[in-house]
Amino acid sequence: MATPRIIFMGTPEFAVPSLGSLLINDFNIVGVVSAPDKPAGRGLKIQRSAVAEYASENLLKLLQPADLNDPSFIEQVAGLKPDIIVVVAFRKLPEKIWKIPKIGTFNLHASLLPQYRGAAPIHHAIINGETTTGLTTFLIDDNIDTGKILFRKKVNIAADDSAGNMHDKLMREGAKLVVKTVKALARGNYKTIDQSSLIGDNETLKKAPKIHSKDCFINWEMANSDVYNFIRGLYPRPGARTIFMKGSKNYTVKIGKCRCLKQYEHLKPAQINSDGKTYLRIGTGGCAIDIERLQIEGRKLMHVSEFLRGFDIKETLIIKGLQA
Repeated sequence: MATPRIIFMGTPEFAVPSLGSLLINDFNIVGVVSAPDKPAGRGLKIQRSAVAEYASENLLKLLQPADLNDPSFIEQVAGLKPDIIVVVAFRKLPEKIWKIPKIGTFNLHASLLPQYRGAAPIHHAIINGETTTGLTTFLIDDNIDTGKILFRKKVNIAADDSAGNMHDKLMREGAKLVVKTVKALARGNYKTIDQSSLIGDNETLKKAPKIHSKDCFINWEMANSDVYNFIRGLYPRPGARTIFMKGSKNYTVKIGKCRCLKQYEHLKPAQINSDGKTYLRIGTGGCAIDIERLQIEGRKLMHVSEFLRGFDIKETLIIKGLQA
């Protein structure tokens, strides 16, 4: 068939390389849909999404609907006569939208479906100590992340990978998978796989729900490896947190880069071990975590030595189980 008419839908940085790869490969992008501009930061300056910014820079037709069910928006999408809608890190689409294209609407998801359906698959895979994850393209249906699979690609997770660098790895590999999927759809050269056929008889599906601030507090009584995975699974955003109590004041502290130690078994969970100058270790349910970078509320992320120069760690306690 002729080069398909494509509408691309996405919002964050993760989606930009996929859109860019489609352009580089000379696909006909007839429209881009992204989130509306909104105020952000301390100054509440109006900020565009990464996808909207990229679309504007490349002179692509940009739609930014507040309501995906708005009849005028649906009419605009239909008027662009798309053959394919490509969705990467966007909102749940109403049926009136995803049924418009002649060929179909597909989504790129950052896990090997059917595992880790949900909004935060990268974070949850690392928190759970997985050594592999991946990417899936699938045809959208009425539910979230349940449609028929088009392609999957496995990606390894290294022992020191964080959510941040896995995001970047999957972002780059995802762009390649999007192009592969569009080419296959355009040629009609593909077979779909029902997700239910990939679920073993005794297999438990792991979920990947959105992570809220209340979910980010560290349980220092967990096994050492579990604490380490929890911290790197939330680094750099939203960040694993704990509460330092000094005197009558509490400080919320985000733990950044750290190392999983195999000594210091004498430390109790949440017990602080530090020389007050160069190192800061915190006991877990089995050993200790050596903190390399951390961020106290209202301050920037800093090396532990810089933090200790400005914060007297003596007589500081960690409050366990306290949540924001």
